[in-house]
Amino acid sequence: MFANFFKNWNRKKLLDKRFDFLFNKPTSNEYVCLDCETSGLNTKKDEILSIGAVHIKENKILMRKTFNIFLKPSKNINPESIKIHHIRPIDLENGINPEDGIYQLLEFIGSRPIVGYYIKFDVAMISKYTKKFIGINLPNETIEVSSMYYKIRKKTTHYEFIDLRFDTILKNLDIPALGKHDALNDAIMTSMMFLKLKELTAPKTTFYTN
Repeated sequence: MFANFFKNWNRKKLLDKRFDFLFNKPTSNEYVCLDCETSGLNTKKDEILSIGAVHIKENKILMRKTFNIFLKPSKNINPESIKIHHIRPIDLENGINPEDGIYQLLEFIGSRPIVGYYIKFDVAMISKYTKKFIGINLPNETIEVSSMYYKIRKKTTHYEFIDLRFDTILKNLDIPALGKHDALNDAIMTSMMFLKLKELTAPKTTFYTN
């Protein structure tokens, strides 16, 4: 009940009715997996530099339905942050206007649930832009792959530490690394994690014979 109340309340704040489709009921078994590379980890002052995303339908990653853009930042990026995201100023020279980029992203996402690794951060960063451009935070449901992974790991003791690093999950799920960590590659690898975890957590069907 409360979820519907907040959804309707959020919908009323939408300034651009072209994006009313964000509130539609999502198509069953369709998802978008996305990843953002940012200038830092402060959602208030840092900016999105690139976004990579891919559609998932049923149990397939739709490689013909990918999204990969660079956004033009409002100021020069910190040289120290380049060591983390590996995005150089030259990579951003042909970046697109953030407003146009976010509009394209919203069209790509639609009302689908959003899958990701520490996806709350990515959604918070995107919502900073959607709040400015269309008046609302991104309303889509989110699915966190690290939480899915945590639930399938059996602790041997109550105090056991479970390693939730991206590369550790990738390795333990026997998923191949795709080379360099950029937004699109990370989104594709996260999609593979999601499908593997979805399979591992699916209810088992029991067949009875007479």
